[in-house]
Amino acid sequence: MNTTAGRVLIVAEAGVNHNGSLDLASRLVDVAAEAGADVVKFQTFQASKVASARARKADYQAAATGAAESQLEMLRKLQLSDSDHEALNERAKSKGIGMLSTPFDLPSLRMLVSRLRFEVIKVPSGEITNGPFLLEVARTGCKVILSTGMSTLAEVEAALSVLAFGYADGTAEGKPGADAFASAFASDRGQQLLREKVTLLHCTTEYPAPFAETNLCAMDTLAAAFRLPVGFSDHTPGIHISVAAVARGACLVEKHFTLDRTMAGPDHAASLEPGELAMMIRHIREVEAALGDGVKRATSSELKNLPIARRSLVAAVPIRRGQVFSADNLTCKRPGNGISPMQYWRVVGQVASRDFDADDAIVA
Repeated sequence: MNTTAGRVLIVAEAGVNHNGSLDLASRLVDVAAEAGADVVKFQTFQASKVASARARKADYQAAATGAAESQLEMLRKLQLSDSDHEALNERAKSKGIGMLSTPFDLPSLRMLVSRLRFEVIKVPSGEITNGPFLLEVARTGCKVILSTGMSTLAEVEAALSVLAFGYADGTAEGKPGADAFASAFASDRGQQLLREKVTLLHCTTEYPAPFAETNLCAMDTLAAAFRLPVGFSDHTPGIHISVAAVARGACLVEKHFTLDRTMAGPDHAASLEPGELAMMIRHIREVEAALGDGVKRATSSELKNLPIARRSLVAAVPIRRGQVFSADNLTCKRPGNGISPMQYWRVVGQVASRDFDADDAIVA
């Protein structure tokens, strides 16, 4: 998952838009690579460890897949096997794109870390209050991308506290608990480990997310509160809010994509199609380049236009040698390769050292 330092990391979220098919998942890897994404991301889970038989679907899931089956039944159709993950990881490597996945249970976490050797784990918004899971994620030593949808600052801090404890402890021997977590979060060591390992993602957990509830300014709040890198997981329609997030300072953008929005499945309708993904990435890179380094100066492309657009002091009328320069015989005209009009008050009152015709650049 290599990317240039300071460059926005673009994560193309395939999620479960493969519908449980390795072939579709492989095509999603290809699309993400062709679009120019840095990373393609999937979701890894064992359905029976994620949802009970009583768990209902979210409204958007029911709208896309029907309300007759349970969430558990839906998730079972969307699982990928361990060998599928291995195949996808190898395909991503062959296409020159990084691969991540979001584990939703401990066996899936362990598979990603021990079998695929992933060094970065994405924790979804729904797990931000899953303390035991967060602790095990931290104890892997992996870096974490933590989505914060549906959460308050207090809940984000609580999750970071568990991560800080897990990172600092490093084994299963430490005694976890609220006091230990708070102490780890408050410690210099805990804060250092969080800075080294954690990126926060602002997120609105709705599909699609309403623009009025997106609240990009919350990225600033997260950055100020926790002094950690902050990115954006975008569930809004279209591409423009992701581009706006980059302009606002997001270090990472994650966006769902699909081969075809009309396909059956819970997330397709709120995802970008291949051409839209490529357009979003292109626009992000353009905005990223346009942000620059913040130093106000004439750019190399501007310098050639400087003498054309600016003015110099010139004779308004013929001036004879020995005449005094004054408001009556001086004016300012293009080109700007002579004395700057900012020197007007220095020149007024001096004596002309030679004759000047009208429009001649003044030499004082």
